[in-house]
Amino acid sequence: MGNAFTMELCGSKGAYQIVPEGVDRIVLEEVATRIEADGYTVGLQSRLMWTFSGPSDLSLFPSGKLLVKTQDKEIAASVAQRHLETRSEEHTSELQSPCNLVCRLLLEKK
Repeated sequence: MGNAFTMELCGSKGAYQIVPEGVDRIVLEEVATRIEADGYTVGLQSRLMWTFSGPSDLSLFPSGKLLVKTQDKEIAASVAQRHLETRSEEHTSELQSPCNLVCRLLLEKK
């Protein structure tokens, strides 16, 4: 996992909160397209949050935070690795994780 994101079990112990490091905002539509391509179905779509159903339920926030509804740490880590590698057009080498991850977030400048 390197230092691309932090992952912690939520208080209810029914989900993991995953937060990409060095990310202020993401383009929800871009990330949602990549999550859909991975076999998830979009549920709720708003400017505050998108939800997805699939192998595990996901909630994606504009801050880049991803909530993975599972008690299995390995599943949560796998989802994070597939969907939370961070990248910006100007700072790719600074923010890229050493892991070879599948999907990348597009960042918005504040």
